[in-house]
Amino acid sequence: MSPSPDLLAELLELAKEAAIRAGSLLRDGRPADLGVAATKSSPVDVVTEMDLASEKLILELIGERRPADGYLGEEGAERNGTSGVRWVVDPLDGTVNYLYGLHNWAVSVAAELDGRAVVGVVYAPARGELFHAVLGGGAYLDGHPVSCRPAPPWGQALVSTGFNYVQSVRVRQAEVLLHLMPEFRDIRRGGAAAVDLCDLAAGRVDGYFERGLAPWDRAAGVLIAREAGALAGGRPGQEPDGDLTVAAPPGLFEQLQQRLDEIGAWRD
Repeated sequence: MSPSPDLLAELLELAKEAAIRAGSLLRDGRPADLGVAATKSSPVDVVTEMDLASEKLILELIGERRPADGYLGEEGAERNGTSGVRWVVDPLDGTVNYLYGLHNWAVSVAAELDGRAVVGVVYAPARGELFHAVLGGGAYLDGHPVSCRPAPPWGQALVSTGFNYVQSVRVRQAEVLLHLMPEFRDIRRGGAAAVDLCDLAAGRVDGYFERGLAPWDRAAGVLIAREAGALAGGRPGQEPDGDLTVAAPPGLFEQLQQRLDEIGAWRD
């Protein structure tokens, strides 16, 4: 059964409020002496005190407004819900960019209904950009519709990607790029998966792929990219997952997905 328009509108407004409030906290509250609070998968996969503060703000806001909903957040917050709605949140996507004072970071908030993303919001405060999408309703940047670029010829594609923080995975990702670099116009690496997917939605790159994304990395961004006209998947016939996420317009998507599968971009 399709979700009601009233429910989608409620979820979208809450997602926007959560992303904007958390993003404003991150932008305006960033301490001059910001440091690493913890590490995750490797010594270079960092968490700052601001990641934790952002997640706390979002979790408390959603808990107040919709206490029966479930929640999954990057920094460890997780709860089961009873409403069928689950929020999947990256409170600071692009933490290393944020730590270094680069602008490519965002707050990503998605709402799933019965396991399917129906609302996605990505707010990039340092870029002054708010992306959103509702299932079946198109993708928007600052309230204006956006769409991905038409598929270019294979050799003219500008494709973005990212790298894992686990050294052995990064080495394999570099090997994949050795295969692909001669076949593309060029590669871009922004350092924030949610922003990369939104840039695809806005026509700023032709395609995107990455290995190792968690649900919070891709939930909002994949919905936004799809609503902008992109196809998204993992290995052929599969949904985006931790092994591989691929997104591109029809015509390029199939070629990119197949080439990545041939190279074995999903494995060590």
